[in-house]
Amino acid sequence: MSESAVNALEAYADPGRLPPTQAGRLARLLGLDDTEHLDDVALARKVAAGLPTRAVSALEDILGSWRLAGRLASEATLRRHRKSRRPLSRAHSERTYELGRVVDAVARAFRGDVARIDDFLTRPHPLLDGESPLDMATSSSAGADSVLKLVLRAEAGVAV
Repeated sequence: MSESAVNALEAYADPGRLPPTQAGRLARLLGLDDTEHLDDVALARKVAAGLPTRAVSALEDILGSWRLAGRLASEATLRRHRKSRRPLSRAHSERTYELGRVVDAVARAFRGDVARIDDFLTRPHPLLDGESPLDMATSSSAGADSVLKLVLRAEAGVAV
């Protein structure tokens, strides 16, 4: 994990260091521009129009490129889009956005503790039928929702 990725997660230890909205936090995690002023509608438009490939790179920095290889987009697709400087397709952008939502929620729940975030995301979880939250979150948008619900339950004090 790069130093900038560690800093991005450790910022969650002090909510005052984070943008006040989820859209702003996601924009920062995904390396998008204007993170302080981006609202939900603007972020939705960016996702629909196609996120830049640096959004995938930002998540690879946080989670490890070897863990994400081929999960958000194939290596060949990323290489083509990086070379031509084209944004990702809508489908690839939505996968990237969904994983960003999960990373944001887990980082908030664990208050930026990098080791606990990594452990939670990569360890098989019994409430996900033995799949890791990372595997579940990258399987589909419904999988990402399952992980988000699990995190919300934990934050509410329900045993998970």
